[in-house]
Amino acid sequence: MRAKITYAVTAAVLVFYFLLVGSRGVLLIRHGTLLTVTFGVAVLILPVIGIWFLWKNTQFVRRANALAAELDAEGGLPVDDLARTPSGRIDRGSADAVFARRKEETEDAPDDWRCWFRLAVAYQDARDTPRARKAMQRAIALHRARTPASAAPSGT
Repeated sequence: MRAKITYAVTAAVLVFYFLLVGSRGVLLIRHGTLLTVTFGVAVLILPVIGIWFLWKNTQFVRRANALAAELDAEGGLPVDDLARTPSGRIDRGSADAVFARRKEETEDAPDDWRCWFRLAVAYQDARDTPRARKAMQRAIALHRARTPASAAPSGT
């Protein structure tokens, strides 16, 4: 729940920032000189890119959470039994051992979104966020490919 609140607060701050920057861009364009119009258009591009990025990340998080809920309902979520350091961080050796099992599981069933989801969790536990994201994107794509369009939740 804490992560959801943090994400919502961060998204709200970003939207406020985009509105603030966008209003400055409009003011520059309204000034009417060639230089201010050019800067105004350039300033307006930044919030557009930011809103697109925020939207794509929000969609990714919602889809990943939907997969987690479905996997949880099936009883297939990976159990967090990893060894931890005294500070609470996941022990690297423990994460690597689980990762090896998850990678082998995914190689045995490359078209199963559940395996890719668990591999993404293992990548995240091993502190390899870029690969975790790619694995989760693969899980989402496989899940969407097997789900009929009529059964897909609206708004995702």
